[in-house]
Amino acid sequence: MRYKELITMLDIAGELHRWCEEGRDFAVATVVSVGGSAPRLPGAALAVDGEGTAVGSVSGGCVEGAVYELCQEALRTGESVRETFGYSDEDAFAVGLTCGGVIDVLVSPVPAADRGVRPVLAAAASAAAGGRTTALARIVDGPPELLGRALLVRPDGGWDGTLGGHPELDRTAAAEARALLDAGRTATVVIGAEGSRCGRPVTLLAESSVPPPRMIVFGAIDFASALVRVGKFLGYHVTVCDARPVFATALRFPDADEVVVDWPHRYLEKTEVDARTALCVLTHDAKFDVPLLERALRLPVAYVGAMGSARTHRDRLRRLREAGVGDPELARLRSPIGLDLGARTPEETALSIASEIVASRRGGSGTPLTGARTPIHHDTRTPSDSDSDSDRIGSVV
Repeated sequence: MRYKELITMLDIAGELHRWCEEGRDFAVATVVSVGGSAPRLPGAALAVDGEGTAVGSVSGGCVEGAVYELCQEALRTGESVRETFGYSDEDAFAVGLTCGGVIDVLVSPVPAADRGVRPVLAAAASAAAGGRTTALARIVDGPPELLGRALLVRPDGGWDGTLGGHPELDRTAAAEARALLDAGRTATVVIGAEGSRCGRPVTLLAESSVPPPRMIVFGAIDFASALVRVGKFLGYHVTVCDARPVFATALRFPDADEVVVDWPHRYLEKTEVDARTALCVLTHDAKFDVPLLERALRLPVAYVGAMGSARTHRDRLRRLREAGVGDPELARLRSPIGLDLGARTPEETALSIASEIVASRRGGSGTPLTGARTPIHHDTRTPSDSDSDSDRIGSVV
């Protein structure tokens, strides 16, 4: 399995789908809120079946054993339970998070005989395992009679299942889940039990299952081969593009999802990108770089980086300005590409580039954590989640 900073229930959908097909009982433990330096975000999930098989993770190891026992207890009793785990000053070896954080975990049984929530979870697992875009909205805090209820939400806004409350609750929950699905995000959302800000509060966990983000590496050079491997490790769908067929071959890039022979700027014009896409320009040749970057810097992508020395960068900026690229677009360009790690080898350079992509995505500074007075885990909310967004029905936490 490729590394992910967060393993949600939909990320272990393949195993859950198989368990549903085989009629197995299982329980799902889900992180529903975090505080401090917690190792996982809301949505992190661990599932345990009736035979004791476990998949997923809620804490990276700190409290896995205790949560595993809670799952087995939920299977025996058929009852959901919510448990808080945190660091204990009195006994550092007690069950808790030695990193200093606090997590709330909801454990829910999903017996084979259930005809309410299980069909929804089974459908969501099937969709996610099949690579189809889908969202799952579950009530993780609120009135006891609603706890654990779920909706499967499709990209067109339609849904299956019911949360079992006020008729407007399903509609509002589906709208909130679809908004997060459009952004490819997993988050908690607080709304009223009657589908508005009024009434008893209900906390939804909306999990999104979307295709992996794209990394497009332009330039079929030795550094690109190392970057492809790192990109795959980080969970990207990686494409290598180069206009030279002798270099752009599947044999040279066996780890790439795609190897395309085309002029970089022409390929970029006809391929699909989005706000999660990372564009890494390693061609190091003005006849390729300039027309490519002229287009790339005007696209709503997450990252645009270009390889080259400081001298090459200055010449590149001059050429781009002559091509009509303005300062706001040029400010988006990461060049010379990567963080200053003192990298020499292709593998070290790939690590430098990947580190900058992660820092850009997560809001990190790239400075050493030793002696730093900065948080380890940064606030990664998007502008649509800001506190000023007060006209939305729900509030993302």
